[in-house]
Amino acid sequence: MTGFASPSARKAAPAAGTTPGVAQAPPPATGAATAGPRRTALLPTAALVLGALYCLLPVAWVLVAATKPGDALFSTFTFLPGTGLGDNVTDLTAYREGIYWRWMLNSVLYAGLGAALSTAVSALAGYALAVHRFPGREAFFNVMLTGVLMPPVILAVPQYLLMAEAGLTGTYASVLLPLILSPYGVYLGRVYAEAAIPMELVEAGRMDGAGEWRIFLRIAVPILSPGLVTIFLFQFVAIWNNFLLPFIMLGDDEKFPMTVGLFTLLKQGASQPALYTLVITGALLAIAPLVALFLVVQRFWSLDLLSGAVKS
Repeated sequence: MTGFASPSARKAAPAAGTTPGVAQAPPPATGAATAGPRRTALLPTAALVLGALYCLLPVAWVLVAATKPGDALFSTFTFLPGTGLGDNVTDLTAYREGIYWRWMLNSVLYAGLGAALSTAVSALAGYALAVHRFPGREAFFNVMLTGVLMPPVILAVPQYLLMAEAGLTGTYASVLLPLILSPYGVYLGRVYAEAAIPMELVEAGRMDGAGEWRIFLRIAVPILSPGLVTIFLFQFVAIWNNFLLPFIMLGDDEKFPMTVGLFTLLKQGASQPALYTLVITGALLAIAPLVALFLVVQRFWSLDLLSGAVKS
């Protein structure tokens, strides 16, 4: 039969992709081929694990130390938990008629209101820089970028002098006003607006007779909401952890935020070691709002918000 090759012919036929008459090496073992990449992948994994341990170790120490009574804080093993967390919170609440919770409310005011105002300014400035064309736009943006490179310690003293000239030192406004304009927030706002807002939508709104404010509020803000949430979160965390500005501006401990208030407790702990337990417990409680905020706002983060909105 002519349609089928004999078994001997099929056996002698060279494999596909090979040269007849040339000896072929055996295929490499699967384990040998993958052992190298697997060993290489362990290095970045180990680096990430070490980095995570480095970041989480102080948090674990605060969590454990806050459960110990004052007499066991320095006399027991570092990571041996205690049973005094409830008593420590009670003592912290009773200290100076609950001034700790006043500091907590002040921090919520500074961080919440300051982050909200800063996000609004960043959204307006970023949208304007991304959508509108006007003389001096790039020069203004470059000047704003220099603010990102400025460390806060350099700006603290000039800001204090400005607030002193305005007669605002020692007030809530002296802490809030310098925080409203965030160069980094404006930078993020512009970058996100340029990437997320199609000019076709803006032009369509203008053709329909909508004003610039209406286009911004009805079209741009919903599109920018994930970016604005990110800016708000960054600003909230930065203001919540801010120490130098309120330390310079404020003299009344009733207006102190959490950071400055715990610092005063820490200084008093040099003469009253029992206050160290209150400082550690207060530091643990100060982490809770940040964790709660992250859990609340993370649902607003989403990808491909404009998928299918504009035909490319």
